[in-house]
Amino acid sequence: MKREYGQFCGLAAGLDVIGERWTLLIVRELLIGPARFKSLLENLPGIGPNLLTDRLRMLGDHGLVEQTSVAEDGRARLYRLTESGQELREPVLTLARWGLKFLDESDADGTTRAEWGFLAVQAMIVDDAVPQVDEVYEFRVGEQIFQILVRDGRVSFERGAVAEPALTIECDAGTFVRVGARLLSPFQALATGDVRIKGDPEAVLRCTLMLGLD
Repeated sequence: MKREYGQFCGLAAGLDVIGERWTLLIVRELLIGPARFKSLLENLPGIGPNLLTDRLRMLGDHGLVEQTSVAEDGRARLYRLTESGQELREPVLTLARWGLKFLDESDADGTTRAEWGFLAVQAMIVDDAVPQVDEVYEFRVGEQIFQILVRDGRVSFERGAVAEPALTIECDAGTFVRVGARLLSPFQALATGDVRIKGDPEAVLRCTLMLGLD
């Protein structure tokens, strides 16, 4: 039976929808991109199929998630966020940025995925430190490739490689989280070879400042 706070308050009403265990992590996965049930189950170890079904149904009932068919498999279903669900992007990124300070090395044995780097880098942006130079930074986290595009003082994010990035940063997922959580400084990671950077040193400085890693 679903529990509700019974309060005439926007925060309470929001938590009635997304406050149950696992719900925001499902949203996180769908912010990365649409996914099949099997993929969600694999990427959220510990949730179990019945609980995942329940949470997806609840998100669907509130208009945050919808199902679409898969072109190559008429029986398969793809889950994706609706426009209302996508409105959770900023709150989720803000919460992720806030949560980084609670990570420590004892958490490092937990599950991590390279795909989470695509959201993590968005959460790390310091708005006041966005460069006034138009350039693109490419990140290769594990097998995932994504980019930060800076244009006219605005930042956007895309998946995939870029032809001529101002710099390329390469590392594994665990190292990426450690640096973001300030468990490892960029300079330590460079010294050990856990992070590899190619590109213009001034672009490296601009990117580092923009990510709050100065």
